Amino acid sequence: MPSPTQRTGSAFEDDALAYLARHGLELRARNLRTKTGEIDLVMTDGDEWVFVEVRRRRNAGFGGAAASVSAAKQRRVRLAAQWYLARHYGDRAWPPVRFDVVAFDAGRLEWLRAAF
Repeated sequence: MPSPTQRTGSAFEDDALAYLARHGLELRARNLRTKTGEIDLVMTDGDEWVFVEVRRRRNAGFGGAAASVSAAKQRRVRLAAQWYLARHYGDRAWPPVRFDVVAFDAGRLEWLRAAF
């Protein structure tokens, strides 16, 4: 059974997913876990694959939700994305890729395209 923190995180991921879907992105995978890292949402935007990190902070102190995506987290997301693409495309050419962040600060959603 999920913890209260996990349920809250899942609710914010639901909100992010609904928002991105309204803007034309299509879900391909959710909560993708690999040995190297985890990706909250894997989506496509036309021909482009979009790997989305969802972050939430109750207040914008200490830089807010978007700033909490550290260089180490970015590296883990990139490695997980490489694993995912290698699994789906193998030796074929990979499609264009971008890494987005959906940040919730004090309940306000901000979508940062190509955040890293």
